[in-house]
Amino acid sequence: MKRNFVLVLVSLIILLILSACGDQGPTTDLKVNMTDFMFDPATYTVPAGETITLELTNNGSVTHEFVIMKFGTDIGSEFDDADKENVYWETQLDPGSSETFTFTAPSEPGEYQVVCGVEGHFQAGMLASMIVVAP
Repeated sequence: MKRNFVLVLVSLIILLILSACGDQGPTTDLKVNMTDFMFDPATYTVPAGETITLELTNNGSVTHEFVIMKFGTDIGSEFDDADKENVYWETQLDPGSSETFTFTAPSEPGEYQVVCGVEGHFQAGMLASMIVVAP
């Protein structure tokens, strides 16, 4: 009985520590690393309608794009010409480069798909999610 109590207590402490290290709520300052072939971190929470500063680093060996799709759109199995009309915001970064960009977060709260628009990169797993919340 005492052993079970200690295990439960240790588990609760670990959960509290992990939750303290997690998402700290919406932010207007994002730092994203792109590699071959992922975004790190892969989830961003931003306040609706606010100016967002994006510090983007491409640690990969090829050019990557950071493409935010419009609310309610999903590129399906690959990013192609038909998806370009559904792009909310995008930028491109050469390998080994870092740059800071600004954009205005969408005004509509919800989950927005973020992809790399370079051919084959989405299929390789280069996908993220931007969650827009009411300010």
